[in-house]
Amino acid sequence: MNRVPSVGAMTGALLCICLASGAAPADTVLTHRDDLSEKDKAKVSKVMSPPVDFGQSELFEPMQGGAGTSRKRPDRDAFSRSNANLTFEEQHSFKVGNGLFKKLWASSPSSTQASDGLGPLYNARSCQGCHLKDGRGRPPRPGDEAVSLFLRLSIPPQTDDHRQALADRRILSVPEPVYGGQFQHFAVPGLAGEGRFDIEFEEIVVPLAGGETAVLQKPGYRIRDLGYGAMHDETMISPRVAPPMIGLGLVQAIHPGDLAALADPDDLDGDGISGKLSRVRDPNTGDLTIGRFGWKASNPTIRAQTADAFSGDIGISSPDRPDNFGDCTGGQHACRALPHGEQAHLGVSEAPDPVMELVTFYSENLAVPARRDVDDPQVLEGKEVFYRAGCPACHQPKFVTSRAADNPAHRFQLIWPYSDFLLHDMGEGLADHRPVGDASGLEWRTPPLWGIGLTEAVNKHTRFLHDGRARNLLEAILWHDGEAKPARDAVVALTPADRRSLIRFLESL
Repeated sequence: MNRVPSVGAMTGALLCICLASGAAPADTVLTHRDDLSEKDKAKVSKVMSPPVDFGQSELFEPMQGGAGTSRKRPDRDAFSRSNANLTFEEQHSFKVGNGLFKKLWASSPSSTQASDGLGPLYNARSCQGCHLKDGRGRPPRPGDEAVSLFLRLSIPPQTDDHRQALADRRILSVPEPVYGGQFQHFAVPGLAGEGRFDIEFEEIVVPLAGGETAVLQKPGYRIRDLGYGAMHDETMISPRVAPPMIGLGLVQAIHPGDLAALADPDDLDGDGISGKLSRVRDPNTGDLTIGRFGWKASNPTIRAQTADAFSGDIGISSPDRPDNFGDCTGGQHACRALPHGEQAHLGVSEAPDPVMELVTFYSENLAVPARRDVDDPQVLEGKEVFYRAGCPACHQPKFVTSRAADNPAHRFQLIWPYSDFLLHDMGEGLADHRPVGDASGLEWRTPPLWGIGLTEAVNKHTRFLHDGRARNLLEAILWHDGEAKPARDAVVALTPADRRSLIRFLESL
């Protein structure tokens, strides 16, 4: 099967023109890219240049996910299609992984042994249960159970061992002693869930230039009906909604040097933006590496993120997270006394390889949908407003992925995620006051924006940010503070027409 051309083929004519018009000498650009030839460096440097003419779209701008972009109809399945660069054999692995991603796990003992091992405590029975249609979670509606939003739990370090483990990054937070690292309100039959929580909203009115106003909703969380006694007095909680799954393999393929080059933790350039890398341990090698997945950039690879989700969300063990009882702690004796689902004849753990391999492969290869309306005059005006407000300082528009990426489908692709994948101080309004590794209680990883305009089509809602508090894109912008306060203030000061153009641009992503 012929592979769709990579960035080298797709942009050949463009790059030749760029070089002829005076690209920087190859030995002065991209010195951190050890995967590129000098010729490649000059090409990439030029194609990464910011736009100077907002009267027209940039070449290949519709192809947000490079040559693997899905160009199929942007309907409710827009986030569930495979990377167009996959081979025929890889398409088969993708489809099998999709089936495992959707599979409902059963409590032990089960007659369906390959699906045995749910819980005993859990938040969902399948990966799809949180990532509905591979998209974005939301807070529960009144009267509903929370499924695609859950609470992370931790306490400040209590001992020297805790402090040393945090300093060494052997752990990124200290779990609550009884309830563990995640609050799980579902349980298998015969076992009590950990409890419930309620969300109450405080309204905040924000005046906007041009006589308009916006009303933000600030959530507060109250845990109740605890099933295993009181929580630690210093328990910190952090609500999280499930993020979209698209483009993860391409994010993993971004060269680490590109992320390091964007980091400026001490704001040495004086622009008010001090993004920093999240440094975490690779669970396979133990080496320090860059975290780029999760709301706090806590995981370095998609496989690590998958193993954590299997364990924490569903209570399923894997070769990477072998505890068959998931997040059940030593203080939850009834939980740990229940049968588990490991079957010796199927392999070690409840989700042995190839289950983990296939679910990881599926997660790595969900395609980014193509941009829409890139040449629409209002979209182009909104793009200019986006740049003028300073949004690209954190929402880095584009990268060219590594030539050394593990999967050839992800190599040397011009992609448009609109994120730097760094940690930024987002101010008191969004703070959870719960440190995780290098991320303080004020800091969050910049989320990618690609696909954000299809949220309603895929998930039938428009809830955004880490806890889904924003009911639309404008509210999401207005919650920005800290390092993003100047950009947020610039949006507040826009004319109503310019604000509409900005939202129109975001909806085209």
